[in-house]
Amino acid sequence: MIKVDNLSYSFPQKDLFNNISFELEYGQHCAFIGQSGIGKSTLIDIIMNPERYMFDGKLEIDTNCRIGYVSQFSELDKTKEITVFEYIGEKFIKLQNEINIICAKMETSSDIDTLLEEYQQAIDAFDAIGGDNFESLINKKLNLANLNKHKDKLVFELSGGEFKLIQVIKEMLNNPDLMIMDEPDVFLDFENLNALKNLINSHKGTLLVVTHNRYLLNHCFNKILHLENMEVQEFNGRYIDYNFELLQTKIELQELATAYDEEIQRNEILLEKLRFNANQDAEAAKGKSVNARAKILERLEERRIKAPFLAIKEPDIHFDTDDVNEEDKVVLNVDNYSLTFKDILLENVNFEIKSTDKVAIIGPNGTGKTTLLKEIFENKNDAIGINGDVKIAYLSQIQGETLNDSNTIADEFFDAGFKSYDDIKSCISSYGLDEDMINQKIGSLSGGEKNMLQLAKISGKKANILLLDEPTSHLDTYSQIALEKAIENYKGALLMISHDYYTIVNSMDYVLIIEDKTIRKTSMRKFRKMIYDNYFDKDYLEIEQKKKLVETKIELALKDNDFEHAKILSEELEKLIKLL
Repeated sequence: MIKVDNLSYSFPQKDLFNNISFELEYGQHCAFIGQSGIGKSTLIDIIMNPERYMFDGKLEIDTNCRIGYVSQFSELDKTKEITVFEYIGEKFIKLQNEINIICAKMETSSDIDTLLEEYQQAIDAFDAIGGDNFESLINKKLNLANLNKHKDKLVFELSGGEFKLIQVIKEMLNNPDLMIMDEPDVFLDFENLNALKNLINSHKGTLLVVTHNRYLLNHCFNKILHLENMEVQEFNGRYIDYNFELLQTKIELQELATAYDEEIQRNEILLEKLRFNANQDAEAAKGKSVNARAKILERLEERRIKAPFLAIKEPDIHFDTDDVNEEDKVVLNVDNYSLTFKDILLENVNFEIKSTDKVAIIGPNGTGKTTLLKEIFENKNDAIGINGDVKIAYLSQIQGETLNDSNTIADEFFDAGFKSYDDIKSCISSYGLDEDMINQKIGSLSGGEKNMLQLAKISGKKANILLLDEPTSHLDTYSQIALEKAIENYKGALLMISHDYYTIVNSMDYVLIIEDKTIRKTSMRKFRKMIYDNYFDKDYLEIEQKKKLVETKIELALKDNDFEHAKILSEELEKLIKLL
């Protein structure tokens, strides 16, 4: 369907791809992964509209290929009064109306041949999208996503997560040859994420999906495209198998690289001795020995093994505080809080956060979580009490609320209180952003890069309470893991809205669950059980936890260059993967 051969592309400020090649075949479900800002969305733009871009290399796409697209930035049109059924079936309904109009014209027109041609074209288009069964097809997809109850609801009444699923259903039912989705999982709650998984797995056509979601990656794809360091790695198989193969390759290459480094070091020492001896004695033979050893060293340097593809720098996310908090001190108290928009969303909400608590708020899309977090940050509601000694920092899921797209990165950080260009460069580079980007407009950055900027700004505030609204959204898996470590090491209080199961389980102390318009506290043990019972397979997740522990042990073994132990552990890991 798609063949990319030695494609290269650059922006004025940086190179994105260097002679990348891959193929995408009919029927494949392909996950497109890689660090934030690496060029995934740009490559999708090139595939969808190659005439707009000047690139080197070849891009071959089947001439009859119809492409469907779901954007990561789609928003509800609040003015469009149309039902969910009418929105999804827009193309079906339009073609049906065209056919009815043509049939009506045939009854009175003398130009039957032209109308017959128009009729056949409309019928062919209608058949191509399964027009005769379109109502049944819509109902099946809505049932699969557990959204059938919303069929007659107006689209603008949906939550953001529900609307994203409706978009996916609409594009799937338009029956494209290739369907491209750019981070369709962003902001989806657990139920909607599970629905997206079901929709992806039920789709018979070809999919190319940009995602960093570990749950989807483990459950939905049979091909992986991994874009890093301007190169693409192509793997036919599951993400979990791809990761295992990368890890094995890393062990092998790191062992070889270490041996090479030792050999180079040995030759450097020997060369220095030969040079010293040659300087003491002007014998021609000793000069020849120096030249011969220098050439050996030169060849070794040329053949030095490059860093493995997996060795990607994990950003150094960290949150400092001015003071170490007293553990039992209450820093946030919510007492009899209520929230009403069109309907009552929350009422009689009560909870408190102590000075070192790490807490997740979870609940379905559209239940008032974001508004509650904003009101805590603004501290203007009488139902919310914040200890006067603490400093608060806030990360918004709506990035434009905390970042100005028209600012450069330098402007933004000077406004945030940073004192020099060197301070800003040092900060953003530790968060995985190139220091040369300092004068780049924020509006030109990817969603993941913007979230990393928010996190970097927060790190400079040295706050005692962090309020994070979907901090893992748009972040690649390396940054998600780095964020989990930063949360674990943070000495202050943290309240986080998240639908990322892994981040919650790996870094939270307990969970606040929104149910029946109020909030109840639950332990991590009960939260895991709830997730097992409602969404995931218990055995799968327990094996996943064991797998993560073994992977951590392998990383520690590699840090110590203990390759024999790493190989033994990789055999243990392989057994766990087979169980998955």
